[in-house]
Amino acid sequence: MNENFAIKVNGLDHFFSSDDSRKMEVLRNVSFTVKPGEFSAILGPSGCGKSTLLRILAGMIKPAGGRIDFADNNKGFKNNELAMIFQSFAIFPWLNVYENVEFGLKMKNTPAVERAKKVEEHVKEIGLVGFEKTYPKDLSGGMKQRVGIARALAVEPRLLFMDEPFSSLDAFTANELRQDVLKIWLQDKITILMVTHLVDEAVEMADTVLVMTPRPGQVEAVVPIDLPRPRNRRSKEFFSLVDKIMDIVKI
Repeated sequence: MNENFAIKVNGLDHFFSSDDSRKMEVLRNVSFTVKPGEFSAILGPSGCGKSTLLRILAGMIKPAGGRIDFADNNKGFKNNELAMIFQSFAIFPWLNVYENVEFGLKMKNTPAVERAKKVEEHVKEIGLVGFEKTYPKDLSGGMKQRVGIARALAVEPRLLFMDEPFSSLDAFTANELRQDVLKIWLQDKITILMVTHLVDEAVEMADTVLVMTPRPGQVEAVVPIDLPRPRNRRSKEFFSLVDKIMDIVKI
């Protein structure tokens, strides 16, 4: 790899068509770079195109224009190199916890013995031991999101996308899961790109915060977060960075 990047986005544009066939501009000339092993957060007002941008990067939506390059592979990551965690959990209700975590591994044709080992490892890592036979209908929101996280991590992705993964959870559970994700990221150094609407969450978790404008979304600023880890949410420096980003965000 000649250049030090995991993702490089250059001049990305996107439109949605409305019911009366008019085009609504969602993203305009979006450009940024994510370094390998970096935890980056995309932050901006509601409707600015954050989730659309993430889905474009994940290959779920084809952009109207622009270029996306990935390290070592300018055509995008392969299925076994990329994983995504959704706000709405997105786990299969007809599969139990074990089967949900195993799902991506089966899609990769991972041998059964190796699958069992990886599922056991990630079930333990994310706090699901004892719930392997439980179905989603009997899980709390926090436990469902743990399943989604374990399923994403089980395929050992090089790149992890997270779309507001903690926004549907109560404050205590969200904080607990943030710490779990940070612990895993510090251990494995996966490249993570997370969409959030919470400034303090971005400052707590990310190395870099990409602040977007209202629609059509553009990158207004790139703010490095150089606080030591673990981060003290009550420190003067933490509040200073939160205030700095709040001053940039436009509603």
